[in-house]
Amino acid sequence: MNSNRRSFLGTAGIATAVFAASSLNAQAVPPEDKQSAGNLTKHELPNLPYSYKALEPHIDAQTMEIHYTKHHKAYIDGLNKAEAELAKARGAGDFSMIQHWSKQAAFHGGGHFLHSLFWRIMAPAGKGGGGEPQGKLAAKIKEDFGSFDAFKKQFSAAAGAVEGSGWGLLHYRASDKRLIIGQAENQHKLSSWGATPILGIDVWEHAYYLKYQNKRADYITAWWNVVNWGEVGKNLEGMM
Repeated sequence: MNSNRRSFLGTAGIATAVFAASSLNAQAVPPEDKQSAGNLTKHELPNLPYSYKALEPHIDAQTMEIHYTKHHKAYIDGLNKAEAELAKARGAGDFSMIQHWSKQAAFHGGGHFLHSLFWRIMAPAGKGGGGEPQGKLAAKIKEDFGSFDAFKKQFSAAAGAVEGSGWGLLHYRASDKRLIIGQAENQHKLSSWGATPILGIDVWEHAYYLKYQNKRADYITAWWNVVNWGEVGKNLEGMM
């Protein structure tokens, strides 16, 4: 597996995920003292699969641009910084800041992974976005939730009820081959171990405040119009 296929899956609780392989740009970078510190990865901003205005009117262009170029980029910078500091600690044998940099790596790594997923599971309404899932994904949702309508209501409720900032997530749990709905506070707390996100909505205020202000429920309702079910289906098939 080459370096472009490595991804940070701290929030997922498993080592690799097929669907995430192409979403996280990364380069292996040798640290100054490789023998004592080990390899270091340079994480990079993945390509956005559409223009900033492509998801309007449901997600506005200004929000998309700020979200992608400022917020996601900040998580990548934070992850690179945290991993570099952990490498320095290994090289020096000084772990006095291990708690701080481990938390930083989890927080920023979760942000990088989830945002990379978020961009890919959306598409312009009527051009891949919106509607209902088809095929194996539709069948699996019906099997595990009873109906698409029941799934949609539970997912919307979970996303709307996230305390503070965080995510609503649809996971695939390999142990019993089931889809489950979860929440993540911030980008790593309440993570579901042994399960991999295949769909997620960012409910941090920076994802919707310019257009929807404090009306998170309105944002969630509008977001369903841009969900790329074809991509979510590929994510699921990569897990099964």
